[in-house]
Amino acid sequence: MTSAVDQTAALLPGVRQSVPLGPMTTYRVGGPASLFMEVNDEDQLALAAKAVQQTGVPVLVVGRGSNLLVSDAGFPGLAVALGGPFAAIEVRDTLVRAGGAVSLPVLARRTAASALTGLEWAVGVPGSVGGAVRMNAGGHGSDVSRSLARCRLVDLSSGEDAEVAPDRLALGYRSSSVRPHQVVAWAEFGLERGDRAASEAQIAEIVRWRRENQPGGSNAGSVFTNPPGDSAGRLVDAAGLKGHRVGSAHVSPKHANFFQADEGGSADDVLALIREVQRLVEERMGVHLEPELRLVGFADGAGA
Repeated sequence: MTSAVDQTAALLPGVRQSVPLGPMTTYRVGGPASLFMEVNDEDQLALAAKAVQQTGVPVLVVGRGSNLLVSDAGFPGLAVALGGPFAAIEVRDTLVRAGGAVSLPVLARRTAASALTGLEWAVGVPGSVGGAVRMNAGGHGSDVSRSLARCRLVDLSSGEDAEVAPDRLALGYRSSSVRPHQVVAWAEFGLERGDRAASEAQIAEIVRWRRENQPGGSNAGSVFTNPPGDSAGRLVDAAGLKGHRVGSAHVSPKHANFFQADEGGSADDVLALIREVQRLVEERMGVHLEPELRLVGFADGAGA
């Protein structure tokens, strides 16, 4: 019997096989996708959706990979990334439409240059607009839900294509109802008129603060969500786990909620470190931490 992957490959001209996903993530580790397709126009998006509906192949939408950890075994399905027109920004008065592939730091700087305020915080989040909607990304006292007006969701599994208001997305702390097989084609943000110089100064301060307080290298930002009334980083630090290592992964000595992967390291080691830190923090501090990362392809049941 022909597999769903083989059937999908036959339906999608130009789809690539066994493409490493690690280089598409900020961890820089992890295995390949069985199939990979860059969607550069509406026709390709429709074609991908049709193929997924016909074959039932598992789907993973890949943004800028800043909140994604793919197992060393990889992803046994179709990984989709947006390009082309999905990386465009359109400013209409105080309403800004950004394609799902737009970089958040680019969006922050573009809106500031247009003398619009409300997205300065996004300069510190190295993700895409699509990923930001999916996880309700945020920082520095704000998040996507504060200014999101609507977005276009394309469900590759059902073919549904709809413009959706924020109240239908169940936006919560680093969470939403957007599923792995749904593509955020674009999002619109309702901003306020501001002062370009003030916004650019705020952006510069956020960049300075992040450089001073957060590590560089191969990581995906915050590993755990903050529990109510506390900080995940404080709890990991108080548990004595700064610098704690499992194989090729370790807790950053600079910020305890950032885990670093060694060059050429293992995604499975990163997950093992996450699980061990979870266990030790619960034992020592009495708090169970929940991962913020999207975990893909792991045998222990962790999933996107």
